[in-house]
Amino acid sequence: MIVVQPVLELHACDGFTLWPVAQSLPYGFLPLSGRLEAAEVGTAVMRIVDCNDIEPGDDGRPPRPADPLGAFLHGLLTMDDLFAPGGLRVTDTATGTTLLPGCCSGLDERRDWLEVVDGDGFASFGHDPSPLAERHGDIARLTVDAERDDSPVIELPVTGLRRLLADTERDLSDFLRTAAAWAGRHLPEHASALTSALGRALDVPTPTPTPPPRSMT
Repeated sequence: MIVVQPVLELHACDGFTLWPVAQSLPYGFLPLSGRLEAAEVGTAVMRIVDCNDIEPGDDGRPPRPADPLGAFLHGLLTMDDLFAPGGLRVTDTATGTTLLPGCCSGLDERRDWLEVVDGDGFASFGHDPSPLAERHGDIARLTVDAERDDSPVIELPVTGLRRLLADTERDLSDFLRTAAAWAGRHLPEHASALTSALGRALDVPTPTPTPPPRSMT
């Protein structure tokens, strides 16, 4: 069985206190979906915010606020170009072979997978390792590390890969809806702007807010 998941690359979050987070190991990967626990959502949000925690320069952005929460969120909420490290993790459960996104790969680059199924039939996803996906007729051949002559590979039908890629988009949309609800509970003053920024970082449409129920009078 082939499993494809959108994953966020994590760093250790020891000492983080702005909101509850789950423990994580450096350079691990967190699958994103609507099934995450609240602390896992907090970890994902923390990681994406941290990746975009860049000081304002000559880019026209306002100064960083003085309060710790506002200061930490400032980069994510004010920059146009946002980044979420990670990509797609592909696992062949029959052989135990796993393809992981390489260094410097971002979740927005998952669109390159469409080149494999509907484009020129070739895409790569970072380095160290250097994952590679190629189309050979009706088969998609995924190389775990193209820099190795003996690299493990995963093969699956192109039609199956196309379906699995559509599933990852649903997972990311579900995650963003879950993150929006999480933000409403934990960061209500920033919830709308944070949800919009997370959507841009992940290249996922921002969910339409659910209107409050009408009161019965």
